[in-house]
Amino acid sequence: MRFMVITKATSVSEAGLPPEPEDFETMGAFIQELVDAGVLLAADGLHPSAQGARIYVDGGKKTVVDGPFTETKELIAGYFLVETKSLEECVEWFKRCPTMRVGEGEQTNLEIRRVALAEDFGDQFGEEFTAELRETVEKREATVASRHPAE
Repeated sequence: MRFMVITKATSVSEAGLPPEPEDFETMGAFIQELVDAGVLLAADGLHPSAQGARIYVDGGKKTVVDGPFTETKELIAGYFLVETKSLEECVEWFKRCPTMRVGEGEQTNLEIRRVALAEDFGDQFGEEFTAELRETVEKREATVASRHPAE
């Protein structure tokens, strides 16, 4: 099963402050453990919301709003994409994840969400997810994989 582990933003991450050297070391060691175990598919941090935008959709109307965004607790600072046998295994891995620097009186958290894969739709939608739709999804995934081969 694939899971996205979302790291929530803090005032420190939103300020664009670089991690402390010891944060690089501890997080790097944790990430290397994930790599060595064959669990990690991707991991990246995100730039502050001041460098981003949101697209709000209301019916057919789309409105673009540039960052920064004020509700830090709703923002994402980074993510891990992992593959484990179960949610429980993923939770066990990330209970060991080092914490990054936060502002005074702040806390941060991780959110774990299962990634919906093509085979999940077959179970969920039954006959509506036809063999033709499945083939279309598989071709698309193969095209993306061929353009971005694993390093």
